[in-house]
Amino acid sequence: MIIPVRCFSCGKPVAQLWETFSKRVKAGEAPKKVMDELGLKRFCCRALFMGNIDLMHTVARFKKA
Repeated sequence: MIIPVRCFSCGKPVAQLWETFSKRVKAGEAPKKVMDELGLKRFCCRALFMGNIDLMHTVARFKKA
């Protein structure tokens, strides 16, 4: 799934935060701390980030028919 530009529920712009979030979490920081510092306070926005699975590398392997 590609991270949407805006949160589906509240409409807050969230796409610009995804790169920072994913880099910091991969570096070992706690997701809760990172989301708090990025200003993601609503449950809908947090669920969007926690439920996102980056499938672009998997999908890119398949040839377009």
